[in-house]
Amino acid sequence: MSHADVTAGAAERSSALLAWGTAHRRDLPWRHTRDPWRVLVSEVMLQQTQVDRVLPRYLDWVGEYPTPAAQAAAPLADVLRRWQGLGYPRRARNLRAAATLVVERHGGVVPDDLDALLALPGVGPYTARAVLAFAHERDVGVVDTNVGRVLARWAGRPLRPAEAQSTADALVPPGRAWDWNQSLFDLGALTCAKRAPLCGACPVGPWCSWRGGGGAPDGASVEAVVGAIADPADGSAAVSRPQARFAGSHREARGRLLRALGDGPVAAAVVAADAPGRNAAESLRVDGLIELRGGEWVLSD
Repeated sequence: MSHADVTAGAAERSSALLAWGTAHRRDLPWRHTRDPWRVLVSEVMLQQTQVDRVLPRYLDWVGEYPTPAAQAAAPLADVLRRWQGLGYPRRARNLRAAATLVVERHGGVVPDDLDALLALPGVGPYTARAVLAFAHERDVGVVDTNVGRVLARWAGRPLRPAEAQSTADALVPPGRAWDWNQSLFDLGALTCAKRAPLCGACPVGPWCSWRGGGGAPDGASVEAVVGAIADPADGSAAVSRPQARFAGSHREARGRLLRALGDGPVAAAVVAADAPGRNAAESLRVDGLIELRGGEWVLSD
């Protein structure tokens, strides 16, 4: 299916999805703001972290750091302590560094320009476009793993990154970027799920090549027929791959050391007593999250 085919019937599909989104949209705290700083915080938190883990932390974070200036002024050690439990702590460091740059270069206001957003530490194409769409309501597509999966299934084949982004941009109804992208997010999370998609309940099934290719016969569920056909989302742009097991992993060793350091310095000799500890300490040092002082590991300032 070509790009033109993916966008065929866009008006009818838009109406159907937007109506469904209005009725089924999840009530998430970051959806109640157009403040670009709060949107940026939510998007950084949601990178590689499930919504359920972010929900109890988001409001506390923006309450403690309500502006880029407040975030930039906070010691890195305090930021890392507050981040514990959200995973991938370099995101906390990047968020603080991004806030510092916003204060230094943009007068404390998160920019509304794509290139300026991409210049911020830890802000990639997805996060930059999310800020543009959800804070400034610009007509851009936001391609996360859920949206990437939906687009590939609509197309009936895996999409390359540039193709997925251009398709997402082309599908945005003018002036409805916020509603459209949020509806797509929820469609992927609630209906067009990775496993056991609810194709029979999908509001935009008539425009889906994967479902259309199934051609469910009488007496057979759409889900059963679709499930027998190779999923075009496998290997498509933005669609996440299974993560390695956490238990016993390098990520677990890093998290364990950071939690210990949150309570105070840890003797280097103790950390060096086992290979996972040594490797975790070195990688955290390279990331600028911890440093060695007087024979003890401490959180960076």
